[in-house]
Amino acid sequence: MANPKLEVLTPQNSQLIFIDQQPQMAFGVQSIDRQTLKNNVVALAKAGKAFNIPTTITTVETLGFSGHTFPELLAVFPEAPLLERTSMNSWDDQKVRDALAKNAKAGRKKIVVSGLWTEVCNLTFALSALNDTDYEIYMVADASGGTSKDAHDYAMQRMIQAGVVPVTWQQVLLEWQRDWARKETYDATISIVKEHSGAYGMGVDYAYTMVHKAEERVKHGPTLAPVPAK
Repeated sequence: MANPKLEVLTPQNSQLIFIDQQPQMAFGVQSIDRQTLKNNVVALAKAGKAFNIPTTITTVETLGFSGHTFPELLAVFPEAPLLERTSMNSWDDQKVRDALAKNAKAGRKKIVVSGLWTEVCNLTFALSALNDTDYEIYMVADASGGTSKDAHDYAMQRMIQAGVVPVTWQQVLLEWQRDWARKETYDATISIVKEHSGAYGMGVDYAYTMVHKAEERVKHGPTLAPVPAK
């Protein structure tokens, strides 16, 4: 039997889950710069939206402890229900299981995961899902965070030992795109890259405007010529 992990991620075989992307959880993150974390989470969400990836958003103790989900994430999926839980392990909530199972029945057994914290909510979900199902878990390491670098790194290592596949958000985006000839998602992919991919995005902007003479992607006031001071 072929190893399913040798299959690349596609828009047809993937689903996406965001676990506890909430401010109180983010306050405790020390493994990654928190603004970078939010950038990566939102970029992954936009990628999911661009490729029509079924997406589950689950939250824990919103009013009692963790606060409301990042508004930038919710803005990408304004109609998505928020699956509230009490357990730190999302797998303990039947709503979460049902949402994932519905998508898995359609052939989407590759579950791309972004969550807080890596060593608790991500780890327990991943181990439980692998133990109970034939799902594959793809953990987005740079759209997740732990309470220390060690906490994040050792949790990732433990998950990898159990069969979880480590990925990064841009890797997922470009794996879904795969071929620049796929024009139906080309513009959306490039737009996400420009906004969220740091130096890579800056380079795309430069190439478009300076090499290919495309219009700048934002409107601005007039450029005034230099006037040497007297």
